[in-house]
Amino acid sequence: MAGASSRMAPRVAVLMGGPSAEREVSLVSGRECAQALREAGYEVVEVDCDRDLPARLADLKPDVCFNALHGRWGEDGCVQGLLEWLGLPYTHSGVLASALAMDKVKTKEVYKAAGLPVVDSVLASREAVEAGHVLPAPYVVKPYNEGSSVGVYIVREGSNAPRLSATMPAVVMVETYAPGRELTTTVMGDRALGVTDIITDGWYDYDAKYKPGGSRHECPAKIPAEIEAACLDYALRAHRALGCRGVSRTDFRWDESRGLAGLILLETNTQPGMTPTSLAPEQAAMQGISFPDFCAWMVKDASCNR
Repeated sequence: MAGASSRMAPRVAVLMGGPSAEREVSLVSGRECAQALREAGYEVVEVDCDRDLPARLADLKPDVCFNALHGRWGEDGCVQGLLEWLGLPYTHSGVLASALAMDKVKTKEVYKAAGLPVVDSVLASREAVEAGHVLPAPYVVKPYNEGSSVGVYIVREGSNAPRLSATMPAVVMVETYAPGRELTTTVMGDRALGVTDIITDGWYDYDAKYKPGGSRHECPAKIPAEIEAACLDYALRAHRALGCRGVSRTDFRWDESRGLAGLILLETNTQPGMTPTSLAPEQAAMQGISFPDFCAWMVKDASCNR
């Protein structure tokens, strides 16, 4: 690792911000992780990413890049490819797994091939979605390559076709609505950490995820042992099938009236949020892993060729 022999502590560049729709939450994640890594004894430089990122990294000469970017460019394989080109070890998943997991259509294809349960979905133009129902209601309309519930529309039975905002892409995913509880499981390396039940007054949207009081996390979830075991198993299988590395988090919906048949996978996050209200640090804490230790584990796990 560049410069390691001349420094007492490894220098970690925490990559955050960037140009995606999730810039603001990435800045919060990055600052939290930077502080935790300082507490863990690392030399830390916070990098708000822009197009001059290659030059800045060349000047900084970090030993490791901690990827706290969320959304497009930071979570979809783009920055991972740059770091591979520069030969800089980095955290979380590599180029292919990041690209697959960010593309919800490709993710579902991988899930199906691995025998994991999903609901039906199609890709449709925004014109087709606004002209009429492309799936029987209820259904969900969302971008197929964004995270953090950015741009999610729920169309209920009896509702008109939705009018999408100007920020929605030209092609969107339309997915059968999965009723029930929102569950999530974090995978750390080769270990599924636990199951959290996310409780909200409405849909688990961007505000519910990131605003204080927007949601309540019941960790560990009060669910039957069969469902807990299935979440742990499915999350680990999803992590492996996508080729994820480091930490990932898989989200589920569970219709408890249908038992195990009511559990379906929604998506896998290759770079889960690391904010004060985030789920992965909470599940790590339930396993006795402090936030600084959690971040330090990711740095120690960092590499190229991921």
